[in-house]
Amino acid sequence: MGDSALSTQHSALSGIFNINKPSGLTSHDVVARVRRVSGQKKVGHAGTLDPLATGVLPVVLGKATRLVEYLADADKAYRARLVLGATTDTYDGEGTLTVTEGAVMPRPDEVEKALQAFRGEIQQLPPMHSAVKVGGKKLYELARQGAEIERTPRRVTITRLEIEAYDPPGLGLFVECSKGTYIRSLTHDLGAALGTGAYLDALTRTRHGPFTLEAATTLGALEEAFRESTWRDNLYPPEYILSGWQSYTTTPEEELAITQGKPQHLPPPATGDRPMLAAKRQTGDLLAILYWDADKNSWHPEKVFL
Repeated sequence: MGDSALSTQHSALSGIFNINKPSGLTSHDVVARVRRVSGQKKVGHAGTLDPLATGVLPVVLGKATRLVEYLADADKAYRARLVLGATTDTYDGEGTLTVTEGAVMPRPDEVEKALQAFRGEIQQLPPMHSAVKVGGKKLYELARQGAEIERTPRRVTITRLEIEAYDPPGLGLFVECSKGTYIRSLTHDLGAALGTGAYLDALTRTRHGPFTLEAATTLGALEEAFRESTWRDNLYPPEYILSGWQSYTTTPEEELAITQGKPQHLPPPATGDRPMLAAKRQTGDLLAILYWDADKNSWHPEKVFL
């Protein structure tokens, strides 16, 4: 059966495929292949991975695209391999290499001491070779023109930062972090702190929100699953994006009121919980995303799924 026949059968599917992105493909390339094999026009992804990076790339289809912003906000985890003793203009192995003259490889305890400054909430400068926009243009577009633009530091949180391997000049790190964290910038800044310089040689995302590398499928396996009509085994429901969220099953009266955009006076979020609520129908299907308005002491519909 050809791709066109396959795609006609599955054009209305909604959900998430947890893809293990291979090195060499852009995140857009992965989306294009999923769009082609699934026949679903409405396809996107959460959390761009650089072409050389591998690992978890959630690809959302159909109605799940309306939830992708909540997945983009989720924490992530990475395994990174750094090379000390040199820097590049892109902060990774694709850039122009500059060897740090006279660099002395630090002892493991010196690396550990330097890492302490990068744990917790930190200020981080996005790399010039990134998709961050300044004045309507992406930084990497400006970098290709030879421009160096002043960038604004961003506040990010690194919850775990551990040495997994150290064989100088190679350094393996495990990182758990908030959205917006650039592992390339972390690499560059750590190299500066050590006095050796450093660039990112390899990166694998092991987790994005509730999606893990262990449970991810390859593009080849997914394409085979469509040919064998077993693709449903790989499809997560849209609401899986909200795993761990506070949820509430509505009464018929509350369901009607929410579809009409009316606020709901339900118990407030517990201390430490996100001020968001997944409202469900009696059937268990997702009805709406509600946000907490502390001033009005009520929940308000942000997105309703009819």
